[in-house]
Amino acid sequence: MRLLLRLAAALAALSAALPAAGFAADRVVVAKRDAFGGACPKCELSGRKLAGAHFMGADFSGAALVGSDLRGAAFVGSLFVRADLSRADLTAAAFMGANFTGANLASAKLRGADAHGVSFAGANLTGADLRDAGALGADFSRAALPGASLHGADLSGALLGHVDARGADFGEAALRGANLANSRFDRASFREAALEGAILTGATFEGADFHDAELNHAILAGADLSHARGLEQDQLDEACADGRTRLPPGLTAKTCAARVMARAWPLPPAPPPPPVPPAKPRYLVAEGQ
Repeated sequence: MRLLLRLAAALAALSAALPAAGFAADRVVVAKRDAFGGACPKCELSGRKLAGAHFMGADFSGAALVGSDLRGAAFVGSLFVRADLSRADLTAAAFMGANFTGANLASAKLRGADAHGVSFAGANLTGADLRDAGALGADFSRAALPGASLHGADLSGALLGHVDARGADFGEAALRGANLANSRFDRASFREAALEGAILTGATFEGADFHDAELNHAILAGADLSHARGLEQDQLDEACADGRTRLPPGLTAKTCAARVMARAWPLPPAPPPPPVPPAKPRYLVAEGQ
């Protein structure tokens, strides 16, 4: 009998505690998410812990974010022109309508970043980690990419003209319809990369690795592949070359008419426009903050 009474008392106490526990659960504190807007040109944010921060319609041109923790951050319609983000951690960050023209991203971590349509024109990405990044239609024109890793990245339709990508890793990357014209890819890796319809005109590939790369409909006019490694005849059978194309001994590529090489390769759809940033961001960053 005493045992039953004790059990009943315990159940009553548990029943009384359940509403309180549910009420406490409703009051769980949600971590604050920093949001930055306004103008903060040349401001100093190096080494800051800004993981998950939102930069909405902000102007951080020339700002310093050296070594900052920006994992999972969102850059919506923001300017980082000539900003210094060297060694910054931007893993899984989202860049929507952001502009990083001329920015310093040397040794930055951008693995898995969403950078569709973003401008990295003239940026320094030496040794940067862009593995598995999504950069469909992104602009890397005249960027520095020596030793950068873009393994498994989606660079379909990207602009990679006049870049220095010596020693870069494009293994298993999607480069369909990308423009690689007049660039340096010496010692770069294109193992198992998808280069269908890519434009390689005037680019150099001294010691570049093309094992199992897909080159169907690629434009090789004026490209120097004479010392490329891993090229096989079946990879070149559906590519288009001209009299200036240089290939390894024993390999040939068909010469295509100019109108064939100039035809538009069907590119993936353009990324959607970035959302309009809110009129009143949560935190307004001012000069010198």
